[in-house]
Amino acid sequence: MRQMICQVSEYKDGLIYPAICKAMEGLGIGADMRPDLKVVIKPNLVMAKSPSYPVTTHPLVVRAVARWLREQGVRQILLAESSGGFYNAEHMKNIYQACGMSQLKPDVSLNMDFSARTVACQKGFANHSFHIITPILEADYIINICKLKTHSMTGYSGGIKNLFGVIPGLEKPQMHYRWPDIHDFSRMLLELAQTVNPQLTIIDAIDAMEGNGPTGGSSHPLHLLLAARDFYTQDYFAAGLMGLDPMKIEMIRLAVEKGLAKPDEISLYGDPVPEGLSPFQLPDTKRLDFSSTLPVFLQKPFALVAGRLLKSYPQLEKDQCVGCGKCAESCPAHIIKIENQKAKFKRKGCISCFCCQEMCPMKAISVKKAL
Repeated sequence: MRQMICQVSEYKDGLIYPAICKAMEGLGIGADMRPDLKVVIKPNLVMAKSPSYPVTTHPLVVRAVARWLREQGVRQILLAESSGGFYNAEHMKNIYQACGMSQLKPDVSLNMDFSARTVACQKGFANHSFHIITPILEADYIINICKLKTHSMTGYSGGIKNLFGVIPGLEKPQMHYRWPDIHDFSRMLLELAQTVNPQLTIIDAIDAMEGNGPTGGSSHPLHLLLAARDFYTQDYFAAGLMGLDPMKIEMIRLAVEKGLAKPDEISLYGDPVPEGLSPFQLPDTKRLDFSSTLPVFLQKPFALVAGRLLKSYPQLEKDQCVGCGKCAESCPAHIIKIENQKAKFKRKGCISCFCCQEMCPMKAISVKKAL
């Protein structure tokens, strides 16, 4: 797998565009291009957040990719994403504006088709079908541009996890409810990734996120753009840059076991990996979970015996809650209500997916162990 590494010190057009050109040349992407190609860019726009925070894909990275595509003669460039919350015009217009994507017009068209279609999965998948936003299904070429982050449920968020954004709006919590176990959820993500199968993945790690990602963490710049055709192996590599053990990230471990990720075949091109990279702070959900330190053969028995006592739950910080209802809207188990302008949680029925923490704009939800 050819992994392009481009050092970019900050978010400036004059620095990002040459890096994108180098990455595209190194991967031979120009040979894929033709004027009539329908190219869809799939960013990470998980919530309405300014690009000054390391939550979403930075618009200058998207702009640089679009500029390169235009220079190859590509005429149809569409940005498509389904963020957390409702998948409709009003919600997505706010997302586009807040995340800085509106400034990309007219070079990039912003998707306003909010339909979705059901597509069959490969034989042998646990999921028989996926309901996917229409622009992705109609694309000739998909460029997956994700943000490098730690993640409260999956531990890591990169190319594979970013494709969860092709599931329409509030159908994503339904997927969490259907597959509450991290193994099953990770398997679903891999099956979805194989169904979407983007041709190119770029990881925005100029500024990345550590701690309670994907929305409540803090900045951890790597000053890097990573690009590869093989995003499974790329995720293995990127997790290592963060100081994580890729084989302890369930979706990456499964990708290795299924032969999708091939860490022994990584070839690095472009700039050198910066020296002295510091490890990323883990999410509270992982930092408080010491079962992962046990030998693998003991982890399942331990989980069966002690999982109930040591399970992580969301906890509301009432002083920070403004009663916006985003947590209740995103809860797949429907155990959150808004009473007296504050969120109210019930522990019974909680599947510990932490969608509530992910979608809280006020960082009013923390993690607590049952015991």
